[in-house]
Amino acid sequence: MRNLNRVVVAGLACGLVAALAASASRARADRTNTTAKLRIVTVVKRTGIGWFERMEQGIKQFAAQNDVDATMTGAADADPEKQADVIRRLIAEKPNAITVVPNSPEALEAVLKQARAAGIKVVTHEASNQVNTDVDIEAFDNLAFGSYLMDQLATCMGGSGKYVAFVGHTTARSHMRWAAAAHDRAKAKYPNIERISPPVETAENQETAYQAAKELLAKHPDLKGFEGSSVVDVAGIGRAVREAGAQARTCVMGTSLPSVAGEFLEDGAVDRIFLWDPAIAGQAQDKLALMLIQGKKIGPGIDLGLRGYRNLKSIPGTPHALAGAGWIAIDAANLKQYPF
Repeated sequence: MRNLNRVVVAGLACGLVAALAASASRARADRTNTTAKLRIVTVVKRTGIGWFERMEQGIKQFAAQNDVDATMTGAADADPEKQADVIRRLIAEKPNAITVVPNSPEALEAVLKQARAAGIKVVTHEASNQVNTDVDIEAFDNLAFGSYLMDQLATCMGGSGKYVAFVGHTTARSHMRWAAAAHDRAKAKYPNIERISPPVETAENQETAYQAAKELLAKHPDLKGFEGSSVVDVAGIGRAVREAGAQARTCVMGTSLPSVAGEFLEDGAVDRIFLWDPAIAGQAQDKLALMLIQGKKIGPGIDLGLRGYRNLKSIPGTPHALAGAGWIAIDAANLKQYPF
């Protein structure tokens, strides 16, 4: 009987050990499945502004639809070195991919080279000149957009007068190309339109744009046109125009969001804004990152399945850039159609 008891106890012990081993194995499998989720991190120019809050909405939607860990981060201001520091910290965490909207493509070359050397896929946006990236995605051809912006501004200005261009950073590739293309268009097509200075840098700060516009209006009473590039530029300019009571004699146009510039569109302090949907731009970056992780081919003609990004074109003279097709023009008449 004692021997039988020993056998029973031994059998129970073996069963318990087997059950515990199976449970541990399932736990390890669960942990593996959790940690195996692909991680894509988007680093934006700065946090806390409407443009990138809208981009984050698109990234969250992409994460849910594709079962990936897709998130957004950035520094509290638009300092290029702070943005580089954010990327350095991410490299240590080894996500599968990093997508970036650079304040200065040149300032990020070294750190993005490190990311790629670490096996991290890199996608950039608004940085068609970026060298250390796997692919750069643009919502449209920057030179075509700048020319279009000048056509709109010139029509508002009646084909003549002085204007000034604002940019977030003079190192921001897309902003400077818009400003340059607009200036070239004015010289070629509108000889009576004059830009009074090189582009004014606002550091993506609405208060800086406001102060600069206020000073320019005081210094140049005949200033007629303002071109803004950063999402907050035209809102700052619009505030200065409103305070000066200059709505009727000025034309203010540029890239922004209805949630940022809408009140100024309604009272005429800003005449028109242009944009691509940053939510879709965030999704386009992440879709390309996911394709890179999966080893899929990327090049001209690909369809990302997103509005404005269905037949990507190469951008001549750039190392890795592809462009979609689609900007939106918004004024007081169609403002309510775009609630973001």
